[in-house]
Amino acid sequence: MATDPSKYRFNHSMLRVKDPKKSVQYYEFLGMKQINKMSFPDNKFDLYFLAYDSPESASTGAHWTDRQGVLELTHNYGTEDDANFKINNGNSDPGKGFGHICVSVDNIQAACQRIEDAGYKFQKKLTDGRMRSIAFALDPDNYWVEIIGQNPVDKTEGVKETTTGAYRFNHTMIRVKDHTASLDFYQKKLGMTLLRTSENPSASFNLYFLGYPGPSPLPTSTANNVNPTADREGLLELTWNYGTEKDSSFAYHDGNSEPQGFGHICISVDDLDAACKRFEEEGVRWKKRLTDGRMKNVAFVLDPDGYWVEVVQNERLKRSSNW
Repeated sequence: MATDPSKYRFNHSMLRVKDPKKSVQYYEFLGMKQINKMSFPDNKFDLYFLAYDSPESASTGAHWTDRQGVLELTHNYGTEDDANFKINNGNSDPGKGFGHICVSVDNIQAACQRIEDAGYKFQKKLTDGRMRSIAFALDPDNYWVEIIGQNPVDKTEGVKETTTGAYRFNHTMIRVKDHTASLDFYQKKLGMTLLRTSENPSASFNLYFLGYPGPSPLPTSTANNVNPTADREGLLELTWNYGTEKDSSFAYHDGNSEPQGFGHICISVDDLDAACKRFEEEGVRWKKRLTDGRMKNVAFVLDPDGYWVEVVQNERLKRSSNW
């Protein structure tokens, strides 16, 4: 069987967490639902999969592999009892690479007030700095969670209510050294579409938003004067700071060597064997081929910065694993 990249999905992003009870509680407060859990007691870790699953959500009731916008939390047993254990959130050296995840909300002022009222902290409140249309909340491990609005910010100023059922796990941001190499990898090799570019020459950085749009039309306008893709799930944001591509000694941290935090992103595909054959023909670098190790139902490719990209079967399109 051939593989069709238009059927691929940006399925999930994986973050390691110290205390799963606190982390699951936090993301459930943001409106997510635990849709799957995998336990590996022999290897002393558990995986928690969360996503938006209300009647208003984009993938309500779908199998976890047939979704975009899933968050995987990985817990290694015992970290919650270690006072010295700390997660690397990806935003300071020597662990800088991963930046944040993003949730889009209906009424951003009300949503941020609800988070603050619950006692959770912010890296940046709406009223901080010049950018008054975005905020960054902090989860229990100090991962940054960007909050953006689905509706015009000036129109939601006086709204006091927010409905978490309308929220979307919009995107995951990673920093890249060479935007040309990264855009080529994610578009040509992984089959993503570039949905939006934000160029910021005065601040010496660009943002690129990619994803698998499927039948959805590409964005042509913006609801909140900042992000015309705010109503979507499953986007990848690449942040490129000018000049890093010219520095031969420059490298971002992939999250999987010490200090650990972010682990990988994951795409689900229509036919796992055919997709991996296609990746091989495209000349990707492998972290783990399907034939490596004991787990024959997952593969990992490496992007130009060494970030891990997991590849799994979309179980709705072809049944292969009982998970």
